[in-house]
Amino acid sequence: MAEHERQHVRVAVIGSGFGGLGAAVRLRREGITDFVVLERADSVGGTWRDNTYPGCACDVPSHLYSFSFAPNPDWPRSFSGQPHIRAYLERVTDTFGLRPHLRFNSEVRQLRWDEEQLHWEVATAGGDYTADVVVSAAGPLADPRVPQVPGLDSFPGRVFHSARWDHDYDLRGKRVAVIGTGASAIQIVPGIQPQVGRLTLFQRTPPWVLPRFDRSVSAAERWLHTRLPATAALRRGVLWGLRELQVSNFTRHPERMRAVEKLALSHMRKSVKDPGMRARLTPHYRLGCKRILLSSDYYPALARPNVDLVASELAEVRGSTLVAADGTEAEADAVVFGTGFNVTDLPIAHRVTGTGGRTLAEAWKGGMAALRGASAAGFPNFLTIIGPNTALGNSSMILIIESQLNYLADFMRQLDTLGGKAALDARPSAVNAWNRHVQRRMERTVWNTGCRSWYLDANGRNTTVWPGTTAEFRRATREVNLAEYQVLRPPRAPRRAAPAAAAEAAR
Repeated sequence: MAEHERQHVRVAVIGSGFGGLGAAVRLRREGITDFVVLERADSVGGTWRDNTYPGCACDVPSHLYSFSFAPNPDWPRSFSGQPHIRAYLERVTDTFGLRPHLRFNSEVRQLRWDEEQLHWEVATAGGDYTADVVVSAAGPLADPRVPQVPGLDSFPGRVFHSARWDHDYDLRGKRVAVIGTGASAIQIVPGIQPQVGRLTLFQRTPPWVLPRFDRSVSAAERWLHTRLPATAALRRGVLWGLRELQVSNFTRHPERMRAVEKLALSHMRKSVKDPGMRARLTPHYRLGCKRILLSSDYYPALARPNVDLVASELAEVRGSTLVAADGTEAEADAVVFGTGFNVTDLPIAHRVTGTGGRTLAEAWKGGMAALRGASAAGFPNFLTIIGPNTALGNSSMILIIESQLNYLADFMRQLDTLGGKAALDARPSAVNAWNRHVQRRMERTVWNTGCRSWYLDANGRNTTVWPGTTAEFRRATREVNLAEYQVLRPPRAPRRAAPAAAAEAAR
């Protein structure tokens, strides 16, 4: 597309989940209104728009799973469900006047850095742009991962992923197979067990499951939080503080998790009376190595007579027969994959081309790495929200997002201070130093105690989790250190030779 046909914006934000909407709010609060939010779907919400499976809810307390600048005194439950979280994001969109900036049905197809113009060329399904700065808030839980199972293409029934739930398919009385035992699956199983004819759960690895102390938030509590906002802030502060105190168990003293493992095993014994099933449900790795799951109805659902547990992963499909790696067979009318997302191989990375024509996927071939979780070397004026090593194992990702919004705000201030046409490119030495620091800290953590988890990339390296407290991360991202960046300016045009010198050179 010709240059004059593109709309130029100061900032292009990719995605309208918590990260993208948070970035939009922060830009407006910084006085920046020349930006667009590019969303591939037709509404905001990100993962809370896409995941609509039965029982979908958050495993972080509601009052901590919300923006500090947009408290919600009316959360109906201590752990909110998907509809309430999505409604909250819609309210944030309206409250902060973000709708004029939204561009729906505008999936980003290509991002290319122009080294001469010092801006990004952005090609989307809804039109093309150029942008001085790009903020990628596409998120790691955006693109479903479905394993390549031999014979799956020939399965005669319905097949869908938990993040793409087929609401047109009636599960009542059907034989349904759920593949996986992650955070989605342990909500889906109790959500559909009462209505299906037969439910078969294929479990590659048993998860550690703790009780989920969910309850309704009383009208009195909601009234108090509305009339006295300080009480809601106090509640949030207590929830945050308790989780900060737990961090050392994850990052420095994994052996302390043994006490929590006893609680989890006791929780299992209350619902699962069959010793054989308990043996199959008991993990053989340190609690916390994989994501800790919260549920009070998962084990009771597994103990119901219409549920079968296959303690092996799905290996093959033969018509309507599902075959596990241990040879167990099960008949099914529908297959639901609760197999997670492409977290360490982000699809958006294949669409981003930086300096020298190298894609972000190529730069991250040996493992994702970004300065302070935000800036990858060779990709000027490109910031990632929820980037490498920013995920959490025990607290709210909103805390991390808000810290990265602080970094974004100072990044924009630094560009303003530099003046003129300028770009900031993270120095490779700074990225490497940050990554070494993170990986050194990772060595002692529970996530590196030997289990197989989605935190680890293909090389077995943990490029996903932040090995510290949220307070530490906030300090690390409070401001941009210009010494960690190269300041880029447009290339100077070659000076024209004087007429006499040109004539002399022609002789």
